[in-house]
Amino acid sequence: MRGRSDGGQSKRPILLLCLMVVCLCLLFLYFSGSNGQAGSAALEYGTKFSRSLGWGSDGDGDDGSEESIFGTGDADDVKLKSFPVCDDRHSELIPCLDRNLIYQMRMKLDLNLMEHYERHCPPPERRLNCLIPPPHGYKVPIKWPKSRDIVWKANIPHTHLAHEKSDQNWMIDAGEKIKFPGGGTHFHHGADKYIANIANMLKFKDNNINNEGMLRTVLDVGCGVASFGGYLLSSNVIAMSLAPNDVHQNQIQFALERGIPAYLGVLGTKRLPYPSRSFELAHCSRCRIDWLQRDGILLLELDRLLRPGGYFAYSSPEAYAQDEEDRRIWKKMSSLVERMCWKIAEKRNQTVIWVKPLNNDCYRSRAPGTNPPLCKRGDDPDSVWGVQMEACITPYPEQMHKDGGTGLAPWPARLTTPPPRLADLYVTADTFEKDTEMWQQRVDNYWRLLKPKIKPDTIRNIMDMKANFGSFAAALKEKDVWVMNVVPHDGPSTLKIIYDRGLIGSTHDWCEAFSTYPRTYDLLHAWTVFSDLDKRGCSAEDLLLEMDRIVRPSGFIIVRDKGTVIEFIKKYLNALHWEAVTTVDAESSPESEENEMIFIIRKKLWQPGGSQDPNPK
Repeated sequence: MRGRSDGGQSKRPILLLCLMVVCLCLLFLYFSGSNGQAGSAALEYGTKFSRSLGWGSDGDGDDGSEESIFGTGDADDVKLKSFPVCDDRHSELIPCLDRNLIYQMRMKLDLNLMEHYERHCPPPERRLNCLIPPPHGYKVPIKWPKSRDIVWKANIPHTHLAHEKSDQNWMIDAGEKIKFPGGGTHFHHGADKYIANIANMLKFKDNNINNEGMLRTVLDVGCGVASFGGYLLSSNVIAMSLAPNDVHQNQIQFALERGIPAYLGVLGTKRLPYPSRSFELAHCSRCRIDWLQRDGILLLELDRLLRPGGYFAYSSPEAYAQDEEDRRIWKKMSSLVERMCWKIAEKRNQTVIWVKPLNNDCYRSRAPGTNPPLCKRGDDPDSVWGVQMEACITPYPEQMHKDGGTGLAPWPARLTTPPPRLADLYVTADTFEKDTEMWQQRVDNYWRLLKPKIKPDTIRNIMDMKANFGSFAAALKEKDVWVMNVVPHDGPSTLKIIYDRGLIGSTHDWCEAFSTYPRTYDLLHAWTVFSDLDKRGCSAEDLLLEMDRIVRPSGFIIVRDKGTVIEFIKKYLNALHWEAVTTVDAESSPESEENEMIFIIRKKLWQPGGSQDPNPK
């Protein structure tokens, strides 16, 4: 009896252990399947799922297989029913500008150089492959032009800037809405008056900042909520409003919600993702940048971006030198810009405007050994993706030096006039003009297909994910929209042609997330983007999730690609809460890919665990 009793007692711990394991497994399955706790479940979901079908990538490019993920038929029987939903704390996630990732991965970054505000993308195993939900109470954004001055608070439920900048008229908390009076740190009484004052300082006709069409593209550094850029638009001037995701969080999100062009970026250690000689005017109003650091490297980055004869408008205490420290900074800054061959165009009250030389004469006449030096001959000023800044002056190419300027036509003729820099790419004027004509026909067809679903004010913020020469954007010239023209980092340097047309854009790698907040674009245009991604071995599923993050609820996606790509995307419609609008064969042209099709999609307005409206007003 004693022996049998001891044997029974020895089995009890084993049974208890088994029961505990079963309970833990059930708890794990329950919580990992819950939408509210989807962060951990989603972390590797998309990557593991896509790899199981041969779609994923570790980011190292080609894995040696030449077989297309879209044409093998491996996924024919896969019916993806749902993606995990990210929890609420990720509703404003910017994957490559996520400070939590920096802390979790213990990255050693130099805060003084602003490296923590630069792009740091998660490795595949740390990607949150889940759907980012809209905030509670999200509404279809207010339409342009009303949106310049007022937005729904529910869409960006942050009012700290309204209180922190209450004396500067950045924004006002107005119940269920947030109002933007047009003020800024240096222009409390309105951006419109401030802009007219800059035009007056430069002696432009009728105090119009566009200078009879010769001033078109502007870089606004440290832009706040982008009221400066918003008020430039009425003068046919377009600004790239730039600010980091810093202590003034959501400033770029507010700008894009208002329908104003903007981009998350910082003057840190790497070049900004724009080609050389892109802007007629750079602007800094109390942007809190130390322009003297590292031998003036940040000011030299602006110099790289300014066109011949371009201006830098600087409104800051140093410009009017009130105390000893301000005078010290002003003296050093004046010495630096003089050695850079900039001259003061005008200085009035609290603003100084410098002008850049039209040719290389001043650079060549400097004494030997003068700092900053000229950049080395082998330096490509248009190579920008992940490229470190250098403290050197970018001289003009010989032809531009001889011409004494850019040779660009005034706006709006600039949009369709072949720019001189086409020669850098060995592209003829005839090729440029045919591309412009072809995309006009394509865009007209897109709008015919969209017509049953949109009104004139439905679409405002547009992204062309593979812009080439910018002809898609040029074709929209009569519509009240703006386009972020994205050019692949590993392709021809066509972004400079886009800027020379008076348009704006950015270089990017679609194997990574874009530098923008969720829900910021009304329309995405993807011309052979998926086919290009396939050749590089990156995850098509990750790109679908990124597009879903960027596009607004009720927004549209136009995919122009091979039929196999379209069929691949259709498998994901329910999982992404997307609906098919139409699928048609692409117009035939010599430039079209074989079997190219047009697929138009609309993202539904949905809430986690709630109803969805596929056709919101």
